[in-house]
Amino acid sequence: MVTEQEVEAVGKMLVDPGQPLQARFRALFTLRGLGGPGAITWISRAFGDDSALLKHELAYCLGQMQDSRAIPVLVDVLRDTCQEPMVRHEAGEALGAIGNPEVLEILKQYSTDPVVEVAETCQLAVRRLEWLQQHSGEPVAQGPYLSVDPAPPAQERDVGQLREMLLDEAQPLFDRYRAMFALRDIGGEEAALALAEGLLCGSALFRHEIGYVLGQLQHEALPCGPTRRTPSAWCGRAVRWPWTCTSTRRGQPSSTQTAWSSCAHPPPEAALGSPLRTSCLNDLTYKPRWSELHLAACLLAALAS
Repeated sequence: MVTEQEVEAVGKMLVDPGQPLQARFRALFTLRGLGGPGAITWISRAFGDDSALLKHELAYCLGQMQDSRAIPVLVDVLRDTCQEPMVRHEAGEALGAIGNPEVLEILKQYSTDPVVEVAETCQLAVRRLEWLQQHSGEPVAQGPYLSVDPAPPAQERDVGQLREMLLDEAQPLFDRYRAMFALRDIGGEEAALALAEGLLCGSALFRHEIGYVLGQLQHEALPCGPTRRTPSAWCGRAVRWPWTCTSTRRGQPSSTQTAWSSCAHPPPEAALGSPLRTSCLNDLTYKPRWSELHLAACLLAALAS
């Protein structure tokens, strides 16, 4: 049995801005594993930190803990427009993950938030809670990744049908998320490549979640260069990838990209090449959306593993 003093020691590591971020993340996920009111209190204290990434993960962990005692702090974070959009978005998702219907009204209120990622996240959370109410008493399918997801996986098992649903931007976002998590749980090359095509879709929130799922999947088919199979959706499309850099203005491909004769814009493996990566780092004029940065980080972590 863990003592209050031991929880406090871990909590102090989390809230100490003088500690390396890696150590603070380890403290956070330790607290998530321990659970209980003490862990929630320490995690909640860290929302005053300067790191938006850390605060995003604070909200994520509170949602994964599925403890209703975390609801008040998550509601406060969602309401606080001084918090970064990525933090507010994750607070909304965490409220949906906890699964308590008492937050339905607040989530509906923020489903029209002017920050589109916050609005879409709250819409998804509302749909998840309504789905749970409609299926009350039924066991929720537990996938192989042991995460509480924003939507339950679809029951469809045909990868082709799921791919069509995933990429159909006329369909409700909740249904497309269900297809996304079904493809992740099915796994395999065909499912991985279908998911990767989702990186071309319009919603930044959707692409953000695709990056997260691809990071979980870690399939060897994901790196795709000129000498390997290139998904047709990556070829001949005027789409700016999250790591696309610009030499003169945003949206104009760099010379590094034009070397990819088969693709108008590079697939994920190109992001690992040092020339493109270096030129992106040197391009101080490009300011990507937070969701694009997080997506790129998820994919790079997956491909490097």
